[in-house]
Amino acid sequence: MKSTLLINCPDQKGIISSVTSFIQQKEGNIVYLDQHVDKELGVFFMRLESEFTEESDSSNDFKEEFEVTLAKPYQMIWSLHQGDVKPRMAIYVSKYNHCLYDLLSRYKSGELEVEIPFIISNHKQAKNIASQFEIPFYHIPISKETKVEAEAEQLKLLKSHRIDFIVLARYMQIVSRTIIDYFPNKIINIHHSFLPAFAGARPYHAAFERGVKIIGATSHYVTEDLDAGPIIEQDVTTVSHSHQVKDFIAKGRDLEKIVLSRAVELHVKRKTMVYNNKTVIFS
Repeated sequence: MKSTLLINCPDQKGIISSVTSFIQQKEGNIVYLDQHVDKELGVFFMRLESEFTEESDSSNDFKEEFEVTLAKPYQMIWSLHQGDVKPRMAIYVSKYNHCLYDLLSRYKSGELEVEIPFIISNHKQAKNIASQFEIPFYHIPISKETKVEAEAEQLKLLKSHRIDFIVLARYMQIVSRTIIDYFPNKIINIHHSFLPAFAGARPYHAAFERGVKIIGATSHYVTEDLDAGPIIEQDVTTVSHSHQVKDFIAKGRDLEKIVLSRAVELHVKRKTMVYNNKTVIFS
């Protein structure tokens, strides 16, 4: 049985040796360990993968003993994740479907090790795509007047299907605190990297008129501060005077697909840790 242990706590002596000794006492074999120390804040981060035999593994006993012997003395914030459990991912989408197609293709090929119980959209365009991939589709229209009721309906679905995290695959609605508070650091968004310089509905047109030489995409966790949550992944590509607006848009969409899929993969593999509105990303 493979498990992943994530830890952050005040930096102090003996953390690594204490944790590895505990794993050894539990007859676990450590197959990966990575750690980082934020020198300015004095905070220690660690990601550790271990393998246990079925005889030696007991998640409940492990958690209880770890909490008493290590977590409390070292003031740890920690979590343990079993490797054979696929996280349950809900996808939100509006009209643009390039990120949706990419995620579903990776899912079907086995590249993305998740379960996708359903897709939610405020438009009907993505219903055929969901059908192609044999995934349940829920059309939940949303407006200023119906937002509270719509999100209540969404939350009911999310709870009933035991969703672990949400991916906004170009979902063009602001997610309110109702959903965010229930999924802290578990909602992943994607957008172009022109913000805040070129905000609004036609950012690529504005960037083209300004003559930018680099365009990019950013994926981040969603917070109440719009497009200002902890960044998970970013990438850029160059453009020149020879490109037209349509080229900017095409290149931008390619980046959005790649960056979002990377961010989702990092989250699924438990390689992200959020602290002070930033992320520690393990290799």
